[in-house]
Amino acid sequence: MDRTFNKTEKLKSKILISKLFSEGKSVSAYPLRLVYLETSFNTSHKLKVGVSVSKRHFKNAVDRNHIKRLLRESYRLNKATYFNNIETQYAFMILYIGKQGTTFDEVNHKTQQLFEKFIAKTKL
Repeated sequence: MDRTFNKTEKLKSKILISKLFSEGKSVSAYPLRLVYLETSFNTSHKLKVGVSVSKRHFKNAVDRNHIKRLLRESYRLNKATYFNNIETQYAFMILYIGKQGTTFDEVNHKTQQLFEKFIAKTKL
């Protein structure tokens, strides 16, 4: 698995997103939550990922976008380590549920914890 985050890997389908939140399961490593759903796509990618930051806690779009960039970069760097030999296809939504800003080191560490919890829960 390469270290890119292409357009085809992004979760964009409104139907799949609503199904993800209604039927999906979640794991948490504060201030992050991962909502996941086993599904199937037409593409060869095994994961489709979206990120979200609450508008309630971060009123300014600049702050929300900064945290979303951190989340996407952390996912991009860690996906090859944790999901290289994954067999089934999953839809992921990574949510930032904290109320304060953060640094890349903290987000990266918590993303690694989140993926470890996901792997332990799904027994990949």
